[in-house]
Amino acid sequence: MPDHAGNQAADTNAITVAETKITEVSVADPTEAKAEKKSVPRSVLLFLAAAACAVVLVVLLGIHSRTMAASRLVESTDQAAIASVHVVHPQTAARAQDLVLPGSTQAFIDSPIYARTNGYLERWYVDIGAHVRKGELLAEIETPELDQQLRQAKAELATAEANLNLSQITAERDENLLKTHSVSTQERDNAVNASVANRATVDSNQANVARLEQLQSFEKVYAPFDGIITARSTDVGALIDAGANAPKELFHIAAISKLRIYVAVPEVYSRAAISGAPVGLTLDEYPGELFHGILVRNSNAIDAVSRTLLVEVDADNSSGRLMPGAYVQIHLNLPADSRSLTVPSNALIFRREGLQVAVVRNGKAELVPITPGHDYGDSMEILTGLKPQDEVILSPSDSLISGTRVQVGNPKAGGQGE
Repeated sequence: MPDHAGNQAADTNAITVAETKITEVSVADPTEAKAEKKSVPRSVLLFLAAAACAVVLVVLLGIHSRTMAASRLVESTDQAAIASVHVVHPQTAARAQDLVLPGSTQAFIDSPIYARTNGYLERWYVDIGAHVRKGELLAEIETPELDQQLRQAKAELATAEANLNLSQITAERDENLLKTHSVSTQERDNAVNASVANRATVDSNQANVARLEQLQSFEKVYAPFDGIITARSTDVGALIDAGANAPKELFHIAAISKLRIYVAVPEVYSRAAISGAPVGLTLDEYPGELFHGILVRNSNAIDAVSRTLLVEVDADNSSGRLMPGAYVQIHLNLPADSRSLTVPSNALIFRREGLQVAVVRNGKAELVPITPGHDYGDSMEILTGLKPQDEVILSPSDSLISGTRVQVGNPKAGGQGE
């Protein structure tokens, strides 16, 4: 018991001492903090505040500069991604004073010659390249069957004429006998009608003889007009069938003293197709030489498929230098106001959609289909699809499509390519 009481008394004293110390400390701290606060100068506080503001300002400026740099980087990247192109304005086709179109010469008259009677070819007198005159003998055909038919027809005609002569005599006799009532009226009428029938038979046989004589005249084949023999498709002893259904023609003849050229003129140039207008002709086999022709007529109708007007040009070929079937170029003079546009050849785009050019509209590329005209080599004539104010892109890339953003560099002048 005494020990327990002693320990309890000791603990009480320790707690009292500890409380006394804590109380002392609690009273001492606010006093010291207040003393220290009163000892900090005002200038130091202002300096610290300014330093804090400066740090915040530096941080803000750093963030802003980085944001601006990132924005400029994005903008420059986007700008670099936009393709830079050179453009050109279409120019008036000052060189297109004449329209050059392809064509081929044709003989003014071109005709195959068939036989009009059956038989065998006895002989021929002309070969390919021969110049013949109208009515000149070309070949002879042997027609033994026809000759026999003609002889038979002539014999039948002679019989019919004899019957007619007899019937006429009988009719005249019965007519005289009727006056004396020696024959009946019926007999007279029969004799007269028999005479009329025999006359018809004679006329029929005469026509048949004339027909066979006409066929016999076709044993000789003559030239129907002045021309040149371009083909001989038979030989001596060949079986000849009459008519156009025969396996092959005997000869082919062409009149080449004047030639025709049929030309398809584009609809946009149809006003230049004036009858009587002079036309120039050039051929590769005569370089530097110009032949002359006349536009004689046109179809007066635009072909709905090709959108062209068919015209005929006649050219004098009395010299014989031009040949049928030759390729020619037709030079047709254009009216002064029929001016089209031209663009450099390196502005053309050849794709499966057809011929196109790329133009710049509202900062974007747009592919425009065009209708080409004359090819000048370094430039191409454009009939439809462009306007003079269009900005045509030169040397467009193969990957260029409509809607692609582009930026225009220095435009080219005069419609010339790079």
